[in-house]
Formats: sequence, C-alpha cells, structure tokens
Amino acid sequence: MLALVHASTAAVALSATQHVLSVVSGLAVGFTLGLIGGGGSILAVPLLLYLVGYPNPHVVIGTTALAVSANAYINLIPHARAGNVRWRDGVVFALVGAVAAFGGSTLGKAVDGKRLLFLFAILMLVIAALMLRPRKPAHAQDVLAEHAARGKTLKLVAAAALVGLLSGFFGIGGGFLIVPGLVLSTGMSMIAAIGTSLFSVGTFGLTTALNYARSGLLDWTVAGLYIGGGVIGGWVGSRMATHLGRSGKGTLNVIFAALVAAVALYMLYRNLAAF
Repeated sequence: MLALVHASTAAVALSATQHVLSVVSGLAVGFTLGLIGGGGSILAVPLLLYLVGYPNPHVVIGTTALAVSANAYINLIPHARAGNVRWRDGVVFALVGAVAAFGGSTLGKAVDGKRLLFLFAILMLVIAALMLRPRKPAHAQDVLAEHAARGKTLKLVAAAALVGLLSGFFGIGGGFLIVPGLVLSTGMSMIAAIGTSLFSVGTFGLTTALNYARSGLLDWTVAGLYIGGGVIGGWVGSRMATHLGRSGKGTLNVIFAALVAAVALYMLYRNLAAF
C-alpha cells in the first residue's frame, strides 16, 4: 500500500496525445517481444522518454519493467500453444535470474550506469555477430546438444545469473541476452529460445518493477496503456515469429541480429559522453 501511495506521487499527468503515444509505444514493444523474444525494454525506455516525453527516467524504468513483464507473459501464451516453449529450461533460467535481477535493480537505483551501458552496447554488437554465424548442419547440432545436456543445468544457472544481474541493473527484460544464452547453453532452436525466453523476460521484469514500486518509482496508468497496446502488438509478432521460425531459412536470426546491432549503435551514441 505504501508503494502505491508513493507511486501516485511520482506519477506525471500526461496529455491525451501522450496517452495515445503510450499505447502506440506499447504496440511496438509487444510486437518486438512476440517476434524475437527481446527488445521490449530496450525499446520501451527510449520510447517513453523521448516519444511520449515522460520526464522522470527512474519512473520510466520501473514503469516499463512492469509493462514489459505483463506483455511478455501475455505473449508467452500463443508461443506455448504453438509448442515453442521449453518449460524446464525456462523455469530454471527465470528463477535463478530473478534473484540476480533483484540485486541488479537495487544497485541500478543508486548507480549512474552510462559507462556500463556503453560497454553493454559493445557486448550487444558481439552477440549480433555471433547470431549471424552460419548454422551447423542438423545432425551436428544434435550431437552438440547431447554433449551440452550433461552440463546444461550449470550453464543455464551461470547464464541466468549474469543475464538477470544485467537485466535488473539496466531495467531491461534481458531478452537480447536470454535468447542467445538459451541457444548456446542448451542447443535449442531459435524459435524455441524466443518462446522460452518470454517466461524469463516476464519474471525479470516483474522483479525489477516490484523493486522500483517499493521506492514509488512506477506510474500505473502509463503501465496500463503500454500493456493494452502490447497485447495487440504481441499477438501479431508471435504469429509472425512462428511462421518465420518454421520456414527454416534463418530469417529470425537475421532480424534478431539486425535489431540488436541497431539498438547497440544507438546506445553507443547516447552514452559516448560518459568517456
């Protein structure tokens, strides 16, 4: 209750135009989450700051974390129905990562992370390059998956802890890291990693949002507008992802890598002054 009171005092009265822009931003966030399992918060934060014009960066992080969390859980439903979710891997990743996300978000509320954002953007460029590497033949992937299965849990735990920490610190859902993390640690397909990642994205985002709400750094009205737009965008994105993922032409890998690289370059530009 105390968090709700604080949140109401931190909220900003928006114009009708800003309300509409919030819904449009939610559409973009939901579509991105449904299509590639990531990019929700990376898009949500700058959209709310620069397109909608919300003045408080910390409230923006808390609010978008809640909106992305809800949209991720909603987008998880059509992916689960299509058989794109590996529940065991998703639950392990989410539980371990959520603990790390709480620690990361606690640190993020008190630290200026511009330099780390710059370095994080470089990491994103590396990830984009890795995702564009030619895929190994199917039989080779099966062999690698069998070997990886023996130590898969340890790899999942390590990857989840790192991704969760970064997710909480930067106030992002972490899909950009969760998807390649699942692919590299378990050998699952790209479409399975996208579907599975949404469970972790939702859990990480909810953990971060609750931590920010405790400090009154969450605008419930804007979060609701984002979620409303995200439901429609996510439905379209998830259907497109399932279609592209079954085409077998690596289209999702290219889309994922291109968006990661574009956002990374923008982050480098925005945070260059930190050095």
